[in-house]
Amino acid sequence: MSEIDLPEDHPRYQSLLTRHRIEAGVDKGITSKQGLIAEGRGEAFDYLLGEQTIESADAAERAAAAQLLLAEQPVLSVNGNVAALVAPEIVDLAAAVDADIEINLFNRTPKRMEAIATHLREHGAEDVKGLTADGRIPNLSHERAKVDADGIGSADVVVVPLEDGDRAEALAAMGKTEIVIDLNPLSRSAQTAAIPIVDNIIRAVPNMTDHARDLQSADRETLEAIVDAFDGAAALSDAEAAIRAGELD
Repeated sequence: MSEIDLPEDHPRYQSLLTRHRIEAGVDKGITSKQGLIAEGRGEAFDYLLGEQTIESADAAERAAAAQLLLAEQPVLSVNGNVAALVAPEIVDLAAAVDADIEINLFNRTPKRMEAIATHLREHGAEDVKGLTADGRIPNLSHERAKVDADGIGSADVVVVPLEDGDRAEALAAMGKTEIVIDLNPLSRSAQTAAIPIVDNIIRAVPNMTDHARDLQSADRETLEAIVDAFDGAAALSDAEAAIRAGELD
């Protein structure tokens, strides 16, 4: 039995587990109530994908790992749903690629920021950025524009999972190389990304970590070849085709 009283061989185990984590996140002050709606929307796309990592998504996760290893200052952006769903996995990925972790929220309050930071620290994060908020993303209103100047503000590569499209577009306009995890291949976030990963975050983040560990001894030329060979438009097209095929089953 796991954190919910349900056997792991239950056919809806992963789906029920993610719902439970989001619900628990709301109770803990990590996830907003709107996060429940966002989780449900993503779950619908995942259902059509067969709740599995398709081949093009795995290739994207490998390219993302290579891109992070090539980065001079990589940052993993974390919102409430990300913290609730994959806090320990985010910490593992950050360690594997030597990245900073930064909290960025739409519904930002000091209490919620501190709750998420505490949650991440409880899962092994030593340094959590985002609390200083001494920088801003240009041409973006609201609390999402607030970043740490020495974090997302100066990053060259940013992982932005479960992200709003306008923020993804604003980060791209800053010249950031964006790795987006989004189950909707037609979203602005996925369409904006240099490396779009159409996969459930609970699979995508551990897969990226595994790829990063496999590639840690690779030379720069090999890593660059992996990134250059990845075709984001083709990956999005493949994901859309897989979803349409799932819709017909």
